[in-house]
Amino acid sequence: MTIWHAERGTGEPVVLLHSSAADSGMWDAQWDALAARFRVIKVDFRGYGRTPFQADGPYSDAGDVAEVLAGLGVGRAAVVASSGAGRAALELAADGLADRLVLLNPISTLEPTADVRAYWTEEGRLLELGDTQGAAELNARTLLGPEASEAAWERLVGMQRHAFEVQLAADPEPEQIERELPPVDVPALVVAGAHDLPYFVASARHLAGELPRARLVELEWAGHLPSLERPEEVNALLLDYL
Repeated sequence: MTIWHAERGTGEPVVLLHSSAADSGMWDAQWDALAARFRVIKVDFRGYGRTPFQADGPYSDAGDVAEVLAGLGVGRAAVVASSGAGRAALELAADGLADRLVLLNPISTLEPTADVRAYWTEEGRLLELGDTQGAAELNARTLLGPEASEAAWERLVGMQRHAFEVQLAADPEPEQIERELPPVDVPALVVAGAHDLPYFVASARHLAGELPRARLVELEWAGHLPSLERPEEVNALLLDYL
C-alpha cells in the first residue's frame, strides 16, 4: 500500500498532517513558506486526496506516516497536525519519531458534548442519504471561521466531498486501530480557535493541560481550520514556533 506524499526544501524535517475534513491540500498556503526554511513533508491519509482507501489488514495513520518517514530516511521530525490528525502526531511522539508538535484545534479524550454530537449526527444523516455535497457543505459551514474566503470554502468542500466519495465506495472498509498512548513529553504548541465548536475549544485546552511541555494559543479570529482562514498568520505562527 503506497501512501501518497510529497516533500520540498532542505533543513530540519517538518511533517504536515491534515484534518479528516480535508487532505494534504489544506497546507497549500503553508507549503512554500515552510519549504524556504525546512524540509517539508506532507501526506494524504488513506481515503483522502491521492491515497486510496485500502488495507490488507488493520492499520493506523501514525503507522503509515512512520513508514513514509522511514522510506525518506527521516528519524525524527517536527509534526504539525490539524484536528483529528493530532492523534497520529501524539502516537508519533510516543514512538520517538516527533520531537516537537503543533496541534491545531486537536481532538482530545474528552467525552463528546451536545454541540459536536449534533454536528456528527447531521453529517451521518446526510451521508446515509448519499448526499456527499450536503455533508461537505455542512462541514465547511461548521468548521470554517468567519475569516475564511469563498475560495477556502470551495476548496474545503471539494476536499471533503472527494474523501466522502472514496470512503463510501470502499468495500470492504479498512479497519483503523487506535492504541493506548504512553505519556508524551515533547514541546507542543496547542492552538484553539474562538469560533470553533465549544467541544473542540475545550479539547484543545484539555490537551494543553495534559501535555507537560505544551503552550496554548487561542486565536480570537479562528474557527477549526485556521490554516485555510488566515494562512499568512498561521505561516508566521508556525515559522516562529518551529
